Amino acid sequence: MNSSNNGAGRLPGGSIPISGQSLPTRIFIFCLLAELLFVFLDAFVNYAEWSKYGTIRRLFNITREDGLATWFMVIQTFITGLILWVIFLLQRSRGVTRGRVAGWGFLAGFFTYLSADDGAMIHERLGTLAEKVYESDNYGYSGGLFGKIQELFPSYEWQLVALPALVAAGLFMLFFLWREFNTGGERLLLFSAAALMGLAVGLDFFEGLEFNHPLNLAAWFGGTFDLSMRWVAHFSKSLEEFLEMLAMSVLMMLFLRHLIRLSGPGLTFNFDSSR
Repeated sequence: MNSSNNGAGRLPGGSIPISGQSLPTRIFIFCLLAELLFVFLDAFVNYAEWSKYGTIRRLFNITREDGLATWFMVIQTFITGLILWVIFLLQRSRGVTRGRVAGWGFLAGFFTYLSADDGAMIHERLGTLAEKVYESDNYGYSGGLFGKIQELFPSYEWQLVALPALVAAGLFMLFFLWREFNTGGERLLLFSAAALMGLAVGLDFFEGLEFNHPLNLAAWFGGTFDLSMRWVAHFSKSLEEFLEMLAMSVLMMLFLRHLIRLSGPGLTFNFDSSR
């Protein structure tokens, strides 16, 4: 795989010119409009019950894992992973240092995993597994350190099990990309995406608290502004999902910009059958 400055590798029918400068922004705008549409459809078709059919409302329910919004998030994250894999292959073909190649490879694998996680609910299932293990008498973890931590942790089990690894991966991404990205704008977008994702995880933490827990901001917010807990719980989850999608849109735009800058005027894949 290598950059190409001529017409080599073009299809016989010609080429389709694509603006490398405007493409990432256009894709981001498309994703943002789609995400706002999902929020709108959830609020009105689902929550306000514009449709009397439960199956239709569930389709647009942004808080469910089997709706259109989740499908969109899985596809978006998977495409982001593919972009990272292309960057990884491009960097490896150019003979950059092993550390940089390994860093891009790790990010590509991590985002590919995230797409699978969104589609298969891996971290939620890990949390459920940890809870089952803790409750089972056959394992004997209840008296250990992990069992004591579980008793003290007030929110969802998945955060206790999977969040440390996700945070470590996120910190690596920030550190690694800070060195890879050269402009202040790119770094600002990177930290903005990280902040959006962190805020979404924070909302999920508060969502998992008991109603009477002193840290339950949702209960405080509902009581302060005289809102039903059903309304607060639903739209808190809706906001969380929107922030996650928006963060991924920012990252996808950022990585696509980086790929276009690395590849130059063109990118060709050469398949060597002799190897």
